[in-house]
Amino acid sequence: MSWWGKLVGGTFGFFLGGPLGAMFGMALGHNIDTATRAIGGKLSPGDQERVQMAFFTATFSVMGAVAKADGKVSSDEISLAETVMDKMNLSPEMRQAAMRLFIKGKQDDFPLEEVMLQFRQECHRRANLMRMFIELQVQAAYADGDLHPAEEQLLLKLCQMLGFHESVFRQIEALVQFSMGLGDGHYEGGQQHSGNRATGSVASKAAAYAILEVTPQHSQADIKKAYRRLMSQHHPDKLVSKGLPEEMMKLATEKTQKIREAYDLLKT
Repeated sequence: MSWWGKLVGGTFGFFLGGPLGAMFGMALGHNIDTATRAIGGKLSPGDQERVQMAFFTATFSVMGAVAKADGKVSSDEISLAETVMDKMNLSPEMRQAAMRLFIKGKQDDFPLEEVMLQFRQECHRRANLMRMFIELQVQAAYADGDLHPAEEQLLLKLCQMLGFHESVFRQIEALVQFSMGLGDGHYEGGQQHSGNRATGSVASKAAAYAILEVTPQHSQADIKKAYRRLMSQHHPDKLVSKGLPEEMMKLATEKTQKIREAYDLLKT
């Protein structure tokens, strides 16, 4: 049974606490009383179900903040959030909770810094899990096919809050662009440059190098090593064991497929 099923089934108590716990309770609506009276032991920080609850809450609420970063929430950004929900095969109640979290994230009083601080603490230095979180936020920002400067600034701030260097953001950005067919930027040494736009297969290959953080000067052995490392970071089963909600396994699987496509492109 997934963490959500355990929650509504009363298998464990609602003990997340903090801003994430408050928002999750708000998102549950009328189910909050049932959740707080659930029978079971208190979840300790780092427990898988607790991390899954925190990941779900942070993902959709921060996604709302990212969508609002440029001053407006486009229909594409709303559609992207709904697409994520569709791929997770959320139950009607779970989908409603996700939409409430998304709406909360758009509000001016959304406690972004407090949410990110607690999320990082709940993840207990699970870098791969936090990286997946950033990937979902970058994908949300690119929902309309472009990245607004305000969105980029917020995404870089999110990375900083989670302890990631800008280079990690650029690698994630390349993967998202490649996945969405937006890889029309020029890459060099794993970094994207706005000038000298490339097109077609040249752009795709440049993006593939950026995704794997390698260059044409690297050997096939080095490229293969980088590919295996990135695939290990995105392995769905490993991510779920670290706290990724089981409902998001399909999203993680899609990421591994795109990484494999990038590697296959460089092999040829």
